[in-house]
Amino acid sequence: MKIAIPSESADGLAAMRSGHFGHAAYFTVVEYDKSMNIVAYEAVKNVDHDQFGCGGVIDHVLGLGVDGILTVGMGRPPLMRFTENGVTVYSEATAPIVGDAARLFAEGRVQHMSPESACSHH
Repeated sequence: MKIAIPSESADGLAAMRSGHFGHAAYFTVVEYDKSMNIVAYEAVKNVDHDQFGCGGVIDHVLGLGVDGILTVGMGRPPLMRFTENGVTVYSEATAPIVGDAARLFAEGRVQHMSPESACSHH
């Protein structure tokens, strides 16, 4: 299983998490084995939100071949688009470091994001 975690830098598991997926500088892609051990991770530079818009960021993440995205916040349209494309959106807002959030995910201690809990900014 592979998930993408919005990140502020290319520091892998030591990176600070980004508060909102669309404007993240990077995505740390974390790969797990069947026992949910982290077996690999890679920092991937995000596309420029101002240039490509939210749709461009979504397309970029979909192109990473991930099964899920673990984010602090996300609007309803991106949430629905990820879900429609088979990518599960998870929410976790307490761990500021990518590696800590990745471990919480492995332990099953994150929630699925619902449309009701999505951000509603314009």
